[in-house]
Amino acid sequence: MLPKDPVLRFLIRVVPGLCVAVLSYPVALGNQTDDHQQEAKHFVFQMAAGEFDKAVETFDATMGRVLPAAKLNEIWSGLVKQYGPLRQATDTRTEKVQQYTLVFVTCQFERGKLDAKVVFNSKGEIGGLFFVPSGQYQRPSYVDPAKFEEVEVTIGEGMMRLPGTLSLPLENGPFPAVVLVHGSGPNDRDETIGPNKPFRDLAHGLSSRGIAVLRYEKRTKEHPILMSLMKSSITVKEETIDDAVAAVKVVRTHNKIDTNRIFVLGHSLGGMLIPRIAAAEAGIAGFICLAGSSRPLEDHVLEQTKYILSLDGELTEDEKTKLQELERQVAQVKSPDLAASTPAKDLPLGAPASYWLDLRGYDPAKEAKTVRTPILVLHGERDYQVTMEDFAKWKDALAERHDVKLISYPQLNHLFIEGQGKSTPQEYSSPGNVAVAVLEDVAKWIENQNK
Repeated sequence: MLPKDPVLRFLIRVVPGLCVAVLSYPVALGNQTDDHQQEAKHFVFQMAAGEFDKAVETFDATMGRVLPAAKLNEIWSGLVKQYGPLRQATDTRTEKVQQYTLVFVTCQFERGKLDAKVVFNSKGEIGGLFFVPSGQYQRPSYVDPAKFEEVEVTIGEGMMRLPGTLSLPLENGPFPAVVLVHGSGPNDRDETIGPNKPFRDLAHGLSSRGIAVLRYEKRTKEHPILMSLMKSSITVKEETIDDAVAAVKVVRTHNKIDTNRIFVLGHSLGGMLIPRIAAAEAGIAGFICLAGSSRPLEDHVLEQTKYILSLDGELTEDEKTKLQELERQVAQVKSPDLAASTPAKDLPLGAPASYWLDLRGYDPAKEAKTVRTPILVLHGERDYQVTMEDFAKWKDALAERHDVKLISYPQLNHLFIEGQGKSTPQEYSSPGNVAVAVLEDVAKWIENQNK
């Protein structure tokens, strides 16, 4: 369940397919008991059997009010639509968070795994429910922890300060450095998606190769309430660009960094905004664009939604209705009648009109021509979120630039993790790592700059 505030909905799910959480709100939990794991498993089986009236009997007052049987049925049906029927509920594990008890039930669906995270209060009632990707992060073999250290830093000033991590090689330096800029949504510093942490892979992999890397919590994750207060005026400047610039400034002040060799790596939305970051901050040595969109964001929203709904080969009447509504919202974004006063509810993702007006006419690939520093553009050919059509636009726009290199990888998805066949959202639920070829290409390109 998403928040009622349309801006909060936008901040949580700006790109479909990256977020699998179904329900999230404050809960009150109590002591763990040995029975909780069995109770959580039984609850999952009740949902699978369609016994939603019985399932909600175990809810606390808040859950019962927010998630009645009909709504729980809707959520479970949507899950089955995407992942297929539940085949079995296997492992369980329990975590203690302060006074809270969380039970994770691993659910094997026909088309992938999810963990049902069931939260109990002190009376043994269910006070929270999430569905999250199953599995644990795995450190890639190309990372050597003995070759670098990590230092906590602060990005920006005032109420929007952000915590970050600077990964530093252990030698004397000075080192080239890379600032990592997130994709859409409320990403953490690792850009965590399920059990995958592509920004951690990049930071640790590059630091193992003598390159410092700064990654930080995205503003929309660290300060969601403050961001929601900006709901009538938010743009990509507030969402991404200001903090990317602040992160570059932080790196520039460190005594082990070669200030002439500071680079910015943008993933997805971060890659799309490289020309604007370059315009906002002088002195960046070069840019690395990973799966950067080169087409209008509203087109991506519609295209991704159609793609995901097509995966099971059928379109229900409810899905047709929702798709038609999204098409109307996208048309509104493109309409000359779009104004700052247009309600967010009439626009894709609940994002305010200010956001769409700011991006109107923005052509990242075309504007990249004005970036007078080297650019590396990387793309996964299995990426369904930012497709090879986007890569082709970068290629066409930058074809005459001798300081631009473009590489695509046949087996990689949007996270630059290897896979086979048609890419799906479920793929993000399986543990994987950024491909070593990507690490090597980025490291080699940086080493060849400003020599």
